[in-house]
Amino acid sequence: MSEPRITQAMIDAYDEYTHLTLDRRGFMGKLTGLAGSAPAAAAIAPLLAASGAAAAVVAPDDPSVTAGRTAFDAGGTPMQGYLARPAAAAGLLGGVMVIHENRGLNAHVEDVARRMAKAGFAALAPDFLSPDGGTPADEDRARAMIGGLDPACTVALATGTADWLAKASGVNGKVGAVGFCWGGGLVNDLAVADPRLAAGIAYYGRQPKTEDVARIRGAVMLHYAGLDERINAGLPAYRAALEAAKVEHRIFVYDGVNHAFNNDTSAARYDKAASDLAWERTTGFLREKLA
Repeated sequence: MSEPRITQAMIDAYDEYTHLTLDRRGFMGKLTGLAGSAPAAAAIAPLLAASGAAAAVVAPDDPSVTAGRTAFDAGGTPMQGYLARPAAAAGLLGGVMVIHENRGLNAHVEDVARRMAKAGFAALAPDFLSPDGGTPADEDRARAMIGGLDPACTVALATGTADWLAKASGVNGKVGAVGFCWGGGLVNDLAVADPRLAAGIAYYGRQPKTEDVARIRGAVMLHYAGLDERINAGLPAYRAALEAAKVEHRIFVYDGVNHAFNNDTSAARYDKAASDLAWERTTGFLREKLA
């Protein structure tokens, strides 16, 4: 049996549901209209969503990586996270904060942290829902909880996390941050708030307020999906503000790909070519800035 045909309108409807409305019933109704029937919509929905059963790129027990859950203090707030580093690191490493999407800290984000460790960094993926009991298994609940977070408090937690990571054993004191979707927006806000951040890499993330861009002291790398009209609407103003403030920046727009193109657990939106190229650029940038 052939895979159901997924259209751009279906992907756009899923993006609207997961980032704006959080109304699953409304989404399934729209998807049913686009697919032609309820059974077809039921078959397509899992292909649009991220799959928790997808195989990890770096297995949790990969012998080249030491990884696991950890507790730490972010400016006085107890936090939980996932820490990964090379098992046989020689010397001090650059620290990289891996900031999750609006589904919270899950197996995919832990996998990304292990990939970062394989690339030669000490990677910490904090759970920004820690003060509320941690990321729940229900993704819709996690999205709702993240949508209810206080932005200023979240930035303060990110700043505290970066401070902890900079001082962690085996870290050279330099910290970068890479974030995806909601996490990409938080990377942009962290770059504004924390002058010590050496490198900020945002994947399809919301832009900071234009008037705040001049406060950025580190270098930023921005990855955008060509078909992501919702997020890309803020790019021209952000680019102009970065140029006016003379902030070091590198901006890449990947034509023909969708929001979340880096997430290999989402069959419909993942794009391997764009993901691989963005990862190569990301890790090279971090090696340059965190050496």
